[in-house]
Amino acid sequence: MSTTTTAVLVPLLPFLGALAGFLTGRRAPGLVRPLAVLPTLAAAVLAIVVACRQGGGAALDAATRLTPTGSVPVDLALHLDGFAVLVAVLVGVVAACVQLYSTAYLRDDPRYPSYAALVSLFTAAMLLVVYTGDLMVLLVGWEIMGICSYFLVGHYWETEAARSASLKAFLVTKLGDVPFLIGIFALAADAGTFRINGIIATAASGGLDHPTLVALLLLAGVAGKSAQFPLHTWLPDAMAGPTPVSALIHAATMVAAGVYLVARLLPVFAASAAALVVLAVMAAVTMVGSALAALAQDDIKRVLAYSTVGQLGYMTGALAVGDRGAAVFHLISHGAFKALLFLGAGVIIHAAGTNSLAAMARMNGLAKRIPDAYWTMTVALLALAAIPPFSGFFSKEAVLGAAEHAATGGAHGIPAAAAGPAGWTVLIAGLVTAVLTAGYATRLWLLAFHGKGAEAPDHGREPVAMNGVLWVLFVPTAALGLAAWKLPDWFDGRSLTPGLATSVLSTGCAVAGALVMYAAWRRTAALAARTPLGAVAADPDASPAVSEIEAIDSHEPVYGTIAAAPDPGDPGRLLLGPLHRHAATGFHLDAVYSTLFVRPTRAAARLARFLDREVVDAYVRGAATAPGLLGAAVRRAQTGNVQTYLGALLAGSVVLAVTAVLVATGA
Repeated sequence: MSTTTTAVLVPLLPFLGALAGFLTGRRAPGLVRPLAVLPTLAAAVLAIVVACRQGGGAALDAATRLTPTGSVPVDLALHLDGFAVLVAVLVGVVAACVQLYSTAYLRDDPRYPSYAALVSLFTAAMLLVVYTGDLMVLLVGWEIMGICSYFLVGHYWETEAARSASLKAFLVTKLGDVPFLIGIFALAADAGTFRINGIIATAASGGLDHPTLVALLLLAGVAGKSAQFPLHTWLPDAMAGPTPVSALIHAATMVAAGVYLVARLLPVFAASAAALVVLAVMAAVTMVGSALAALAQDDIKRVLAYSTVGQLGYMTGALAVGDRGAAVFHLISHGAFKALLFLGAGVIIHAAGTNSLAAMARMNGLAKRIPDAYWTMTVALLALAAIPPFSGFFSKEAVLGAAEHAATGGAHGIPAAAAGPAGWTVLIAGLVTAVLTAGYATRLWLLAFHGKGAEAPDHGREPVAMNGVLWVLFVPTAALGLAAWKLPDWFDGRSLTPGLATSVLSTGCAVAGALVMYAAWRRTAALAARTPLGAVAADPDASPAVSEIEAIDSHEPVYGTIAAAPDPGDPGRLLLGPLHRHAATGFHLDAVYSTLFVRPTRAAARLARFLDREVVDAYVRGAATAPGLLGAAVRRAQTGNVQTYLGALLAGSVVLAVTAVLVATGA
């Protein structure tokens, strides 16, 4: 079988699995799990085969005309280069792990058949985005992911949090997709093609007529899909969905799509210095703001959600300084350890019976109850904090190294006017974020696994499917950094190995952040022991999914908010001080959007309703009333009396005769 045929099967198999799952899920429940796991697992294996065959060599392109449009044609195109094949491996492996994990996590869920089919469709859509060489086909996968996320985030539709989160995710990402669609058409109009290779060639030759406008329009869609400031607010709320869905969205699909798109179209962005500076500022604000917000969250999944937002900021920062190899390296590395962190969080929520870090901080022995999650998550948190020798250290150093080169004038392929400002912006923000990232990673580890108080509930050993997946993801989390010496052959040839200056600086920042957080925890641990607090609501015999639903439902009634907890024993509260209440709400961006957009929209809707009911309907009612009144008047003349009719006829004749005489005489 040729490489092209093998690559076509990679997105096709999960799609067929999804189709079969939708058609047979209710009629043949015994086939649901095989149809969920086997096609996705086969796609992961085939993605690895494609990557091995491509081997970082020359890009492989194949295309067939999908439809003539009369102007710019649409092609069903395949583009396989080092970036595409490695990202496809990430998507396939993480999706297979999520499907395996879900067989145990949602084992008693009556809606598991539709859930599994949607996950397969989600996977197929992302693989289509990764492999396609045509922007219109990419748009199809892009939008399918949006609708899948709506249904999957709202899987626990019984809870208000899930219903509102799914709607918010859909609307916010659509807000970015509108200018994104306009940008695609503007780009195709300038380049004369939807084929990505043709667009890149046009951009490289300076053939784009409106590079800044096109880049900013595309950037709006990327900000929505990849949860970058200011369109990032949907992602933390999306934690109301099942934990395996969170792992899939954060590690390998939706939020990775925007970063991957910019990496594919980097010459388009590099054609505009202004667009690169905007991208760098967006990345810097996203990194620092999300890290501060993560320090204030009580829900363990919301901590990880804000962490994802910040790590995506590192990736967009690398793209802003023109190094897509560093960006995609961090995307792959982050995908491995973030999937592990989310799936591990699912184990913790089930074992503890809560998603509240404040409640976990008042439990003793949780780490002993779930040793697999404890050890694997410890390494994943070290990778998140970029502590050597774990994968996150190498990929984050590649980003900071690229920023340093740009700041000192060593960037290639981007305008000199953008290199300095973008480089310094990304470098400084990246180092500040390194301190904060190590801080919130340490806080999560201490509160979740080193609480003091009553013994943690004993649920017995977690299912093998859940624990086994954690160890599968542990391998790339611990060892993927070793690929830093080989990946340049697959990417653009630029070095991804750590530089001395940035390595010392960032590691020093990470260690300092961890030590400061540890010191704060030592100071507040006694307060936690003296202050009863918690939202433990799960039934010890319940399945993990039921535990999660109960945890989501119980958090806001107990604490008054879905995000934070009034916990004097929280070291994050001590360190943030007055900033804590602002960070816990995401710096009130939702309130700002409500004031600027939601309220005016609702006011406009009320005005339109008033005009429709009181003005337009008044005319309609008037048009109906007038004939009715005329009919009533005419009806009164219909008495049925012949004498009356003859009298009226005679009177009318007299009137007509008199009128005729007057007219004839000219009176």
